[in-house]
Amino acid sequence: MNGSTSGRGRRIVLWRHGQTAWNLERRFQGSTDIALTEAGVGQARRAARLLASLKPDAIVASDLQRAAATAAELAAITGLEVAHDAGLRETYAGAWQGLTHDEIVGQYGEQYAAWKRGEPVRRGGGELETEVADRAAPVVLGHADKLPGSGTLVVVSHGGTIRTTIGRLLGLEAHHWEGLGGLSNCCWSVLGEGARGWRLLEHNAGTLPEPVLGDDT
Repeated sequence: MNGSTSGRGRRIVLWRHGQTAWNLERRFQGSTDIALTEAGVGQARRAARLLASLKPDAIVASDLQRAAATAAELAAITGLEVAHDAGLRETYAGAWQGLTHDEIVGQYGEQYAAWKRGEPVRRGGGELETEVADRAAPVVLGHADKLPGSGTLVVVSHGGTIRTTIGRLLGLEAHHWEGLGGLSNCCWSVLGEGARGWRLLEHNAGTLPEPVLGDDT
């Protein structure tokens, strides 16, 4: 996005979907289409009431049902229509999908360790993190470009996809994306556009953003 004065003030809220059974089992979901649990629906409903108070202008979501169902809770309150885009799906991770964390470490220990070191790894033969950013970030920016000057976009997606998208929008090298901690179910991060591009204002939040009062504003 450009850094023109008229474009400043826009916000992007990147909201992770609610809890699934595979989340509870620490099972790698990737692009597998897993539904929300009853608790996950409750999480989405509670978070939606908070996010609705931000008066979002638009909602875009992954088309996987766990993200689409989460987005639907916000749409029900705000009256906004949800745009669904497959570009916001979670990382495709091939043979890792469906495995628990312990199974991945046991069967693909070297690959897992390389990924954690920040090396470009096709986990399970799937996508590189940079490839996820290549497909997801343009979707987010395309919808953000349609916002009014101080508008808010809510993006409902997945933990890995959100992390890579934030990294790309902040201009961080891919090696450093792991430095952004994961998002809990139904928590969100907030990016705001300033004079030098996007800034990370909130990360893994479950309450509404508070103004930053201090010397670094």
